[in-house]
Amino acid sequence: MNIGGVNELLDRTFKLSERGTTVGQELRGGLVTFFAMSYILVLNPIILSTQDSTGHYLGGGTEGANVAAIAAGTALIAGVMSILMGAVANFPMAMAAGLGLNAMLAYTVVSLPGMTWADAMGIVVLEGILILVLVMTGLREAIFRAVPGFLKTAISVGIGLFIALVGLYNAGIIRTGTGTPLDLGINGSIASWPLAVFILGLISIIVLMVKKVRGAILIGIVIATATAIIAEAILNLGPKGNDGSNPTSWGLTVPSLEGSPVSVPEFSTLGAFSITGPFEKISVIAVLVLVFSLMLADFFDTMGTMVAVGSEAKLLDKEGNPPKMRQILAIDSLGAVAGGVGGVSSNTAYIESTTGVADGARSGLASIVTGTLFLLSTFLAPLAGMIPYEAATPALVVVGFLMMQQVAQIDWKDLVVGIPAFLTIVFMPFSYSITVGIGMGFIAYTILAFVDKRKVHPLLWVVDVLFVLYFVRGPIEAALGL
Repeated sequence: MNIGGVNELLDRTFKLSERGTTVGQELRGGLVTFFAMSYILVLNPIILSTQDSTGHYLGGGTEGANVAAIAAGTALIAGVMSILMGAVANFPMAMAAGLGLNAMLAYTVVSLPGMTWADAMGIVVLEGILILVLVMTGLREAIFRAVPGFLKTAISVGIGLFIALVGLYNAGIIRTGTGTPLDLGINGSIASWPLAVFILGLISIIVLMVKKVRGAILIGIVIATATAIIAEAILNLGPKGNDGSNPTSWGLTVPSLEGSPVSVPEFSTLGAFSITGPFEKISVIAVLVLVFSLMLADFFDTMGTMVAVGSEAKLLDKEGNPPKMRQILAIDSLGAVAGGVGGVSSNTAYIESTTGVADGARSGLASIVTGTLFLLSTFLAPLAGMIPYEAATPALVVVGFLMMQQVAQIDWKDLVVGIPAFLTIVFMPFSYSITVGIGMGFIAYTILAFVDKRKVHPLLWVVDVLFVLYFVRGPIEAALGL
C-alpha cells in the first residue's frame, strides 16, 4: 500500500493542509471524540428502558427492555450519521442519540394513553422530516445567519460552561447537596477512588497541555482509564446504586471486562416506528405540540454545537458561520429521521466533538474515525463500555476552559449586547439546557434592541415567538390533557 498516496488523497479530500492539520491529528481527534461520547452506548439503553403505556419495552416484549439491541442500534445510527457528517460536510462534529430528547420520549411520550415505543419513534421521524424541510427551503440557515455575531460567541461560551458542568456532575466531583443544590464530591470532600481517577485525569491533561504535548487530552483519558481498570481490579468497587447507595463507587460504567470483549449485535429496534400511530392514539394538536417541542430543542442545540465546534476549530468566517453550513444542517436533520427509524431516538450533533477538536481535529476525517469506532463498537460493546465517566469527563472540563476564552470578544460595556450575552451564558449551565440559554438570550436581545431603537432581523421576532411557546409548553400541554 502506498501510504504517501493515501495521505495525499486524504489531504486533498478533507483539505487537511489548508486547515492546518494532518492525518495523524484527525485520527487522534476522532478517537478522543469517541472516548468522550462512548457513554451514550450505556446511557441511551438505560434511559430508553422504560415501559410504554401498553406495558411493552423497546426492542423487547413485556419482560424487560432489550438493552443489548438498544445499545447496538445506538452505535449503528451514531456511526452512520457521524460518517455522513464527515464525508458530506467535512466538519469535525460527530452525532449520536440526543440526551434530553431521549428522556422526553421515555418519561413523557410513551406514558401517554395508548402510546407505544413505535408511536414515539414515529414522532421523532416526523420531527426530523420537518427540520429537513426547513433546511431544504433555506429557512434554518437563514435563521442562523440572522443571529448577531456576539450572540454566537455567547452561545459558544455558554456551551463551554455547560459541558464543564456536565463533566463535573457526571464524574461525581460535583453532586446534589444535602443543604445546598450542589456540593463537592461526597459530603464536601474527595473521598473515593473514582473521584481520585477524575482528578488524576484532569491534572494529567492540563499539565500535558502546559507542556505543549500533542494529544494531551487523549493521553490523559488513557492514563485515567488505565488507573481506573487497575483500581477496580484491586478494590472491586462496583457501581453506584440508583438509589444513591454505594456512593464511593463508579458512576455509570464500571471499568472491568466480564466475558468476551466481542459480542454479536442484535438490531431488533431497527424499523420499529409508526408515523400514523400517534395520530390514532392522541389528537392531531397533541402530536403537533410534541413534534414542536422536540424540533425546537433539536434545532437550536445543533446551532449552538455547530458554533462551538467551528469556533474551537477556527473554521468560522467573519460572520461566525461554518463552511458547508447547509450540508451540516441537512445531515443533522437526517439524524433525527435515522434515529427514529432506528428506534433509538433522535440523533443530533454532540458537543463532546469539541474534545476531539481541542486535540487537533479540524476536518470531517475525524468524524469518520469516530463513526467507524461506533460501528466497530456494535461488535466490541464490552470494550467500549470499560471507559468510566470519571476517566472521560476531565476532557469536558478542559474544553470548557478553552471555549470560555472567547468571552473577551464580547463588548460587556454595551448593555444591549452584554445582558443578552450574560443570560445566554448563565442559563445554559444553570438550566442544564443549551436550548434554554439560546432562547433567553434571543428574547432579551430582541427586547433590548427594540427599546434602544436598533434594527432587529425579522426572523428573530419569529424565533422569539416560538421560544415563548416553548417556554410555556407546560401549561399548553396541560390544557390539551398531555
